[in-house]
Amino acid sequence: MINHLNGRLIEKHPSHVIIECSGVGYFVKISLNTYEKIGPSESIKLFTYLSIREDAHTLFGFAEEDERVMYKQLISVSGIGPSTAIVILSALGPGQLKEALLNEEVAVLQSIKGIGGKTAQRMVVELKDKMEKDTEIQLQIGGQQSEIKKEALSALQVLGFDQKRVEKTVDRIIKKLPEDSPVEELIKNVLKEM
Repeated sequence: MINHLNGRLIEKHPSHVIIECSGVGYFVKISLNTYEKIGPSESIKLFTYLSIREDAHTLFGFAEEDERVMYKQLISVSGIGPSTAIVILSALGPGQLKEALLNEEVAVLQSIKGIGGKTAQRMVVELKDKMEKDTEIQLQIGGQQSEIKKEALSALQVLGFDQKRVEKTVDRIIKKLPEDSPVEELIKNVLKEM
């Protein structure tokens, strides 16, 4: 499998990019989330997933590893194919999708083009537990806050708090704090609510 491509950006479109690596041009399908993260630079690196079917070999690209991990989880759900998973990640970023799955927000999932009620419910049933248990899916809130969140969760677990319960409280409080808040302030605010 091709793990990633690191090369020169030849073309950039909302649905795909063409990347040249050692004289070979790769056509890579992307989500809108990845499209927005690709800068003006000619140099580009995308994490990839190669979908092999009888009639096509399709390369999908992701600006961040978190998005690729979420993509792999989505295509493991019965009824969600590679292209549908890209549509889902275009509508909701990995963090928003994880939040919708953990909070069982079926209506949010149904608002995505091509996702009906049964598929949305199946996504929640099949992925919610994976989101809670799978340590590989540590999706970022953004920038410095993601590091602060990880540090706070680690410290609170050492203190003996349940991860699921603490994570919801941390997520709620971190949204209220200024982006440059120290980890100590976040922990203090969480402890006040526990």
